[in-house]
Amino acid sequence: MATSVDHTPVDIVDIANFDHEADVLVVGYGCAGAAAALSATASGAETILLEKLTGGGGSAALSGGEICLGGGTPIQQACGFKDTPEAMEKFLNAALGPDADADKIHAYSHGSVDHYRWLVDHGVPFKESIWESPTWVPPTDDGLMWMGEGAYPFAGIAAPAPRGHRVTSPGFGGKVLMDVLTQAVAATSISVHTDTGALRLITDGDRVVGLVARHFAKTVTYRARKGIVITTGGFADNKDMVKQHAPQLVGLGVTSDGGDDGSGILMSQAVRAAVRHMSAGQVGIALIPGMMVRGMIVNNVGQRFINEDVYPGLVGQAALYKHDLKVWVILDERAYEAVPEAERWGVTPHFVAETVAELEAELGMPDGALQTTVSEYNRHAAAGDDPYFHKAARWLRPLEAPFAAIDVSRGMAPPEYGDATGGAAEVFTIGGLHTTVDGAVLDIDGRPIAGLFAAGRATSGLHSWGYISGTSLGDGTFFGRKAGAAAAAG
Repeated sequence: MATSVDHTPVDIVDIANFDHEADVLVVGYGCAGAAAALSATASGAETILLEKLTGGGGSAALSGGEICLGGGTPIQQACGFKDTPEAMEKFLNAALGPDADADKIHAYSHGSVDHYRWLVDHGVPFKESIWESPTWVPPTDDGLMWMGEGAYPFAGIAAPAPRGHRVTSPGFGGKVLMDVLTQAVAATSISVHTDTGALRLITDGDRVVGLVARHFAKTVTYRARKGIVITTGGFADNKDMVKQHAPQLVGLGVTSDGGDDGSGILMSQAVRAAVRHMSAGQVGIALIPGMMVRGMIVNNVGQRFINEDVYPGLVGQAALYKHDLKVWVILDERAYEAVPEAERWGVTPHFVAETVAELEAELGMPDGALQTTVSEYNRHAAAGDDPYFHKAARWLRPLEAPFAAIDVSRGMAPPEYGDATGGAAEVFTIGGLHTTVDGAVLDIDGRPIAGLFAAGRATSGLHSWGYISGTSLGDGTFFGRKAGAAAAAG
């Protein structure tokens, strides 16, 4: 792995004295770091929270603010939905990919209502209302949204219930979440050291006991009497790591604050930490879900490849890993007009034609390919059926002239991003350190590394090769709490 930073651990015998000392050190001030620090402090531990940038927030602050919660939360109940931990567990096991962490999913699902209360008790706001249509982020401040739970195949696996709990905000809610958690941290005895980037872990035999960091031009050392929690995020901003572990993400836009450099993973690997699912990534494909669900998505030879009402991140993964993002959204005028303007994010059709044959020719598809797809789709949609991909009847109707196509490769941008337009997709990594349910980092032999814990995107959390919005903020805060408590216990 080519890197300009030496992550080799330092033996404690080479440290003359420590500049700072605490029971627990938390490295990284995003949602996982904030939750870990709050939990460690609530457990009675003296805690220092390190952040390499000038303030907290991390990638969480730039997110839409959805948190996957369920099992019968007050928001679900207020909106008229019944849910159980068992149904949530079945859904997540199916949606988060093969080899998703069943133990973590069980703990998360059965602790979800308690975690909702923890968030609310710390001031995180949720509104008792639901947004019903497929979208990345609702144009309203509704507090509940669907994440594909009612779509095939998940509706047949677990009783459907919406689990996307959205932090109340007029736009993206991640900044509100981090503002609240930052205020909660400030109200405690937690010592926050900003502009301080961790470089190397310090070991005493087989135990991690501290770290070496850089504060501006000065090297500083920290001792952790009980434990260190790594919450430094993923590695999507580290081009070398992406090239090595997840080459299909190379060259794509990155959803992060620019600091997902993999440093926490590399420091931990230097003390024999194991990693999992490093090739997996979430793919935020550049399309409007409300348009896609009312029409269809096809590859470059005019074939559908997934049910369009499923969670759009799963569409993105299928589009990238199976079709190299060479995909088109096909719809008609009625479908386009049915999407409220606030949901369109400025996206307009790139090609319009009176016939499917004309549209097919403009897109450079094989003669008859798109015509066959639309003909078959329309034939079955007229009967309210989709035998190919099982899209729900709610979204089925025959497409009518004039027809339109949207080239996903041209990109788009949500209003929060201003006029900037990205490419076909923005991604982040979802693999990382192998941890237990309580956040202990495991070594390459499957044994816990004494004194070392982790949470958030620095870890391989709930996911393997699947992703649902809200399982980053949810995973990070839930398992951040667990890691902080475990580190405080020593």
